[in-house]
Amino acid sequence: MSLAGIFLLSVLIYQIPAVNSRLAWRLDVLQIYLKNTINPIGPVPTALPVTPQANTPTPLPTNTVIAQALPSITPTSTSIPLPAQVLMSSPPYEKQTPNNCGPATLSMALHMYGWEGDQTDISDVIKPVTADRNVNPEEMRYYIRTQAGWLNLEYRVGGTIEILKRLLAANYPVIVESVTSLDPGDALGPTDDLWAAHYLLLTGYDDTKQEFTIQDSYHGPDLTISYSQLEQDWKPFNNLYMVMYFPQFEEEMKTLLASDWDANLNRQSALDYSQTLISSDTADAFDWFNYGSNLAYFAKYEEAALAYDKAREIGLPLRMFRYQFGPFLAYFHSGRNDDLLALTNYARGVTEMSEEAWLWYGYGLYRQGDNAGALKAWQKADSINPNFFEDQAQKAIDLLQ
Repeated sequence: MSLAGIFLLSVLIYQIPAVNSRLAWRLDVLQIYLKNTINPIGPVPTALPVTPQANTPTPLPTNTVIAQALPSITPTSTSIPLPAQVLMSSPPYEKQTPNNCGPATLSMALHMYGWEGDQTDISDVIKPVTADRNVNPEEMRYYIRTQAGWLNLEYRVGGTIEILKRLLAANYPVIVESVTSLDPGDALGPTDDLWAAHYLLLTGYDDTKQEFTIQDSYHGPDLTISYSQLEQDWKPFNNLYMVMYFPQFEEEMKTLLASDWDANLNRQSALDYSQTLISSDTADAFDWFNYGSNLAYFAKYEEAALAYDKAREIGLPLRMFRYQFGPFLAYFHSGRNDDLLALTNYARGVTEMSEEAWLWYGYGLYRQGDNAGALKAWQKADSINPNFFEDQAQKAIDLLQ
């Protein structure tokens, strides 16, 4: 066969969906690796100097209360002894397709509630473009509430080993967002730290062995992780956890979550705890980052920006802004547009297919007066995820129309 014939045959084979879905991903990874070999990504940039102003807020003292007049909820007693071991029946295992740990993990959890779909059904709604690198907890909740309305999903931060065990003992599987180490074959370049976010489905625990049973869409089914390792891997994401339940059992869920049922009280508790951690000499970048995120929740953007500054100074993983976007919000609302542009520009360099990075980069350009650049950025965000959460990209575009 001639070279032209071989080339034509290769092109035809590449068009086969099953072949294309596998090879396109590897070619994309190779292209990114070669680009970053020539022009390395580098570390997360530190904050730009902040010009002192008369109204510049000072860092908050320890134990400052941010939330005021929050709804009052009487914590339910949670002192009932838990069994030493719990092991739920494992769902059918789903190996994630590229960039699809969120939909794959959610699919496995849904199967435990009688669902019969798969990760593709979920990603088609909340992540229709395969190259989109991230699915947010809000998007997963959106899927449940709009496509599986016979269930509800809540997520909270500041979780503990105790709350995970309490939910599992009550027969509720739990999804947590944690850290994983990527295969070197998925590296962005020679200097990649291989640090990435990952969802895990918890289906059991064993106090004797001090470990959870997990369903891991990247590494395999029915694996185990120690309590201490999970706490370490969970911390960078503010100990976020998700739980689904049938609406008719909402009162039981309120009892299980106690005061954390109220999202504001839950976040206030997380803020108080993170404030304690950053007061310690051993505070690390994730302590400061979580503190900033908890402040941003209560719209304390200036203080949040200062906390994020400290996290960046200590040092963050290069993919941090693929998954968490509190700094974009804080720098925008505190008027620090140069930092917003610097950080979103870095985030786009690490993860070109990130609708959140493009959205906030567009807002930075818009505030700078570059309407044409902002429009292109927002159109890019919209193309990455046409079903973008609450259609934020289109709302941004509407500013210019």
